[in-house]
Amino acid sequence: MKKNLRIAVAVLVALGVIAYGRFRDRPDPSEAPPSTTGRFAVPAGTAGFRLGTLQFSACELPQKRSAATTAAFCAPFEVPENWDAPDGRKIRLNLALLKSAQAADDDFIVFLAGGPGQAAIESWPQIAGAFEPARKRRHVLLLDQRGTGGSNALTCPDGDEADVTAFDLARVEQATRRCLEAVGERADPRYYTTTVAARDLEALRQALGGPKLDLVGVSYGTRMAQQYLKRYPEGVRSVVLDSPVPNALTLGGEFARNLEDSLQAQLGRCSLDPACTKAYGDPYANLLRLRDALRAEPRQVRYPDPVNFETVERRLDEITLAGLVRMFAYAPETASLIPLSVGRALDGQYAPLMGQVKIMTDSLSELAGNGMQLSVICAEDADRIVPDPADAGRLLGSMMTQVIAAQCAIWPRGERPADFNEPASGDTPVLILAGEFDPVTPPRYGEQIAEHLGRARLIVAKGQGHSVMGRGCLPKLVGQFMDRLDPAGLDASCADALGPTPLFIDFNGAAP
Repeated sequence: MKKNLRIAVAVLVALGVIAYGRFRDRPDPSEAPPSTTGRFAVPAGTAGFRLGTLQFSACELPQKRSAATTAAFCAPFEVPENWDAPDGRKIRLNLALLKSAQAADDDFIVFLAGGPGQAAIESWPQIAGAFEPARKRRHVLLLDQRGTGGSNALTCPDGDEADVTAFDLARVEQATRRCLEAVGERADPRYYTTTVAARDLEALRQALGGPKLDLVGVSYGTRMAQQYLKRYPEGVRSVVLDSPVPNALTLGGEFARNLEDSLQAQLGRCSLDPACTKAYGDPYANLLRLRDALRAEPRQVRYPDPVNFETVERRLDEITLAGLVRMFAYAPETASLIPLSVGRALDGQYAPLMGQVKIMTDSLSELAGNGMQLSVICAEDADRIVPDPADAGRLLGSMMTQVIAAQCAIWPRGERPADFNEPASGDTPVLILAGEFDPVTPPRYGEQIAEHLGRARLIVAKGQGHSVMGRGCLPKLVGQFMDRLDPAGLDASCADALGPTPLFIDFNGAAP
């Protein structure tokens, strides 16, 4: 079972993967104030230019599993691995700039990717559409956070390919030691934390000549945005937090609870639809039945790979089920398939459920073998995790805390500033976006963050899951927010039109 151990760990540990949908509501250009040309404007048709101390040249950003590329400008940017030892090892960070569609204002959009472990440049093609209204007048900076993508990625070697139970802690510890041995040849994992990366971003801003930044964080990227705002408030013009993480939150501590709340809310909608109720009764109860059956007797399932149609065989146990369902719950389109997939599995037809393994594996491959995730969690969260006895009865169970404890007993721990868990505050304009059914970062997290900010606005996307900025009219609202810096004045009524995808009753879709 290829990468079984690594992928399963990533499914449960990863805070966020991008799950944007297409947005349908295009903005009216007349809504935005006239553009202004600032000192960071880039001449049209140029093959290169200089901003501050950085020399940019034309480049093409590749897209995974595609021949398409994104035209950009790249510049070499080097920083000390340890900022307190500037004469020591240097690391080169992967930096790209996307020109504004019109004349550029003096502020730059900075996209902060999720994970932890996702790279901004690799993630960009998936979320580019969500930025269209905002980037008409602003350049976009894509900086792979240290330890990800092209920024000295802490890539772990592939582990044992044997068909093993995913959360055999001895195997987890073995894989962690192999990873540490591999990355230790080129990096000190202690220096790949959020606050060190925030210092990199400030160094980039200074190298560019000191522009103001419009930070856009997604999932774990919202932690990065808040830590940067706390430490370098003078560099921030505005902040967008999509599916946010409060500074006080311990990553991993509430994953089981949040998933359970999301599943009960989403699957509970079946009771409102007679056709769904007739087909499945109680889908949540069915899910628990399937979990208990797989706990008692895991299955070896043969089925056609949905990508190449080759027959493959994989183990399906309660851990694999938990990881799959968690990923299904991220977006309403896949959440709508849970009752059908679980129902078929209870009838002995596992292919609809297992067919998602390949898709999920591809989407998580970047996180599955990235030690930067451990550098973040072991320094910033592991010692604060308090096991919740109630997790024993939840779908994810207590595996999360066991795995983090096992890994972080081995992984070197970086420093966490004393004020790390204190909330960001001040009067910087902040727009907070949350999905009603988010299984990872529920809307209450956004409420906690907004309490401490003088100019913050929370918008909850009805019926949506994790990473919502690309949904419906939200790209337009983000663009308006950056133009006007007035979160309270936004007309967010269009967001009320969003809603969940009806639950499928068969492979033809929902009831008519």
